[in-house]
Amino acid sequence: MAGDSLFDAAEREAAERIAPLAVRMRPRTLDEVVGQRHLLAAGAPLRRLVEGDAPLSVVLWGPPGTGKTTLAMLIARSTRRRFRELSAVTAGVKDVRQVVDEAKRALGETGAQTVLFVDEVHRFSKTQQDALLPSVENRWVTLVAATTENPFFSIISPLLSRSLLLTLEPLSDDDVRTVVGRALTDERGLGGRVAVDDDAVDHLVRLAGGDARRSLTALEAAAGASDHVTLELLEQAVDRAAVRYDRDGDQHYDVISAFIKSVRGSDVDASLHYLARMFEAGEDPRFVARRLVVLASEDVGMADPSSLQVAVAAAQALELIGMPEARLNLAQATIHLALAPKSNAVLAGVETALADVRAGRTGTVPPHLRDSHYPGARTLGHGSHAPEGGRGYRYPHDFPGRVVAQQYAPDPVVGREYYSPGGLGVERVASQRLAGLREVLRGDRGVVPEDAADGFRPRCRPAPPTDEELSALAPQEERP
Repeated sequence: MAGDSLFDAAEREAAERIAPLAVRMRPRTLDEVVGQRHLLAAGAPLRRLVEGDAPLSVVLWGPPGTGKTTLAMLIARSTRRRFRELSAVTAGVKDVRQVVDEAKRALGETGAQTVLFVDEVHRFSKTQQDALLPSVENRWVTLVAATTENPFFSIISPLLSRSLLLTLEPLSDDDVRTVVGRALTDERGLGGRVAVDDDAVDHLVRLAGGDARRSLTALEAAAGASDHVTLELLEQAVDRAAVRYDRDGDQHYDVISAFIKSVRGSDVDASLHYLARMFEAGEDPRFVARRLVVLASEDVGMADPSSLQVAVAAAQALELIGMPEARLNLAQATIHLALAPKSNAVLAGVETALADVRAGRTGTVPPHLRDSHYPGARTLGHGSHAPEGGRGYRYPHDFPGRVVAQQYAPDPVVGREYYSPGGLGVERVASQRLAGLREVLRGDRGVVPEDAADGFRPRCRPAPPTDEELSALAPQEERP
């Protein structure tokens, strides 16, 4: 037996020597885990789970390289449970049932509990996830399921409701720098045998994008080529040029500003360039998505109403599938917004309205527009229950064109025009519709003509540009 133990120890030591740097540097205790302070602080859910030795299943949701596998192993190691791992990419229902049967047998024979770690559980089908339910309900195993996708979309409700959902955040730059520094000095890592220039460390942090595994993989590739890692050597090792971009400094604001102005200016190529720079610099993609959603209304608006739908869909896709796949959705939204006809009429309209409100131009709501769904409204002359001969509410659907002359705005702003559509895209049609509506509402025209009433139809695809629009886009000769 002693010989077997010595052989096992030597085998493990040899395996550790050839293991990737990211595996060798995997934390051995909760106190060695970098980041995720909201889960590991005193009294936090995960620490209570480990230290209390509670047989509670958990779902770990977070981006790659944030420590999901590490935490699963620590749960097993700290609680002295058996550890079994399945990858949803390769495992099937048969594999799940085999592990569960082994866990039941160990629990019955020795009382040993089993931690079952299922990586990328979102890849399991509904049937495969259903197969896990009995073992979780009966606590034959402590399930630790890891996913990079939103569990509310990718995990069946019965399994999710029986598990504690823990959300892991991307590592901060300081966290990644700590991981890299530890790998350089720790004997499990490079043990002080490799020197890395400061600008190369900065680039490692940028490359990580919150993923510790990515930074350690790049470091290992460079350290394999030399015991002195410079920025140039690191670039060659990872085959990627350094993007000098400080997410907390001027470059952050300069690049996002250039990106927004390029999209607003309809330069799709420059827009994609700045988008790619932000991707490479590890910019928070949610920040980019939010800026696109704002731009869709601020700079495109009703000239192409579908732009807001596209931008919101890209933001939702980012939350659903995560990076790096969602870069395609963000790129599609960028292209759509850059090519769309532009209008700032939405921004100008709401800002002018806000200025009036802030200046005190409010007034009371006209009586015929007030709520009439209560006893006494008729007596007060409110809504459609105004007294006979009074100024009652006129129901638009009872009139031709579904529009009728009556006052909607309060007295101080009657006649004020906040929305002024441009002449591009859908707004070209909206301007004609708006002119007719305003004439009817003010009593200058009896009814809205049928063609004007039906002519405004927002489309997913904006109207083609007119000859006048194309000529306006052509280079103009400089005036003397």
